Amino acid sequence: MTATPHALVVDDDQEIRKLLGRYLVEQGFRVTLAGSKREFIERVSAERLDIVVLDVLLPDGSGLDLCRYIRQRTPHVPVIMVTALREEVDRIIGLEIGADDYIGKPFNPRELVARMRAVLRRSTSATPAQAKETAYRFAGFKVDAATRSVTAPDGTPVDLTGAEFELLRVFLDRPGRILTREQLLGHTQGREAGPLDRSIDVLMSRIRRKLGGATGDTLFKTVRNGGYQLAAKVEVGDPG
Repeated sequence: MTATPHALVVDDDQEIRKLLGRYLVEQGFRVTLAGSKREFIERVSAERLDIVVLDVLLPDGSGLDLCRYIRQRTPHVPVIMVTALREEVDRIIGLEIGADDYIGKPFNPRELVARMRAVLRRSTSATPAQAKETAYRFAGFKVDAATRSVTAPDGTPVDLTGAEFELLRVFLDRPGRILTREQLLGHTQGREAGPLDRSIDVLMSRIRRKLGGATGDTLFKTVRNGGYQLAAKVEVGDPG
């Protein structure tokens, strides 16, 4: 991430787009604006981005399709989806296809900036001082905290989004502990869960799938009325 993070804001409402862009500049971001799918494709192709704020509803396409586009081409650029409060299905689908967070309309710009900074912190590699601390091994998987990389038992890389990696690391730092959804959301996103918030469940489903389907289901146990638990033994050591 650059010293001045570069944000792409995609919203079809010109007034909202300009007001939000102006506010983000005041908060220390460099901002590029797009009001359609076509403009989004042009900006993504031409600009080096640190984060994308993406509205679900666009005049010439779906923000969900654009989220897939980002994940396929620049998988490490975090995405925050913007949805109307009643669009629960869109929020869940957005998380399933790789969005790092979502925020419902109407929203306070200060909350959006807080979410953006939290996502950017999660997506930034560890500092050299932190890099010495941790490499993890569990059930044949290897995790390097410095490079934020995960390697499967057969040596193939496991591509995790920033949100997925942070959630996995919470478990690796607390092996064997039963962690509630509220605890996991607090550790990874610094916010409380709403009554219908399924973001942790969606992220868990994605991590299980990426770690090998049935193997992932065995590694992470769902505890009824409790939360989730990493059942595998975790070894911590020098990444070298």
